[in-house]
Amino acid sequence: MRQELLSLPKGLAEEVSKNLVMVARLIDEDPEQAYAYSRIALRLASRVAAVREAAGFAAYASQKYSEALAEFRAAKRMTGSVELWPVMADCERGLGRPERALAMAGEPEVQKLDKAGQVEMRLVAAGARRDQGQLEAAIVTLQSPELASSSVQPWTARLRYAYADALLAAGREDEAREWFGKTLEADKDGATDASDRLAELDGVEFLDAAVDHVDEDEVEDEDDEQDAAEVAAAERASDVAEYYDEDDEEYEPLEQSEADFDVTDEAAVVEDDDDKA
Repeated sequence: MRQELLSLPKGLAEEVSKNLVMVARLIDEDPEQAYAYSRIALRLASRVAAVREAAGFAAYASQKYSEALAEFRAAKRMTGSVELWPVMADCERGLGRPERALAMAGEPEVQKLDKAGQVEMRLVAAGARRDQGQLEAAIVTLQSPELASSSVQPWTARLRYAYADALLAAGREDEAREWFGKTLEADKDGATDASDRLAELDGVEFLDAAVDHVDEDEVEDEDDEQDAAEVAAAERASDVAEYYDEDDEEYEPLEQSEADFDVTDEAAVVEDDDDKA
């Protein structure tokens, strides 16, 4: 990504980089805020593949699947890489088109993916089968050498979890319990809730201790207000730094979304109303 940003003027590159950092920082805990920052970066540098990709993931995290798919396609055209193929297929699922996701799972691009990408594609395909109510087909889709392997890889916990969840949905409780246990063995970082699922199957209930969250809520509200102010300020700065050249043959104007609405636009409307009065 850094190499791509070097193609931009220094000041612009720094501004884009700041917004991308905020996208990465907020995408898990506050997807909508991350999306707002990604829109600013997109307005500043829409011809940079890394920016299009980041905008795609921010839209994906915010469940804006149509927009995410468009950004991922743009990034793929710019780089020629098939790395985003699985998440593009998952966007099709998000749009209610599991049949398209399954079609993508059979395309030649899948063979060009690395092992992690192929496992991810298998997870998406299994999810698409479940979307269509084909539970047994989903289970079969997940059965693979990667699932059977005793070696623990970055994708192992998620693959085992998906398999256990599909087994449980199909009413195969004993097998599901076994695979949730195997998931727990591979999930050293606690990325899944396999332990909770096992507890549910075993009839164990957890009681949350009473905690006073008033002060925490007040702090979160203040942080949200500060983040909103920072985004608004960044948007105003991005308007000044806008560098599109409409005479460029590759120039593609972006449609303004609600997230792009600038507070200065509202101020202009108020002034116009005052003049009319």
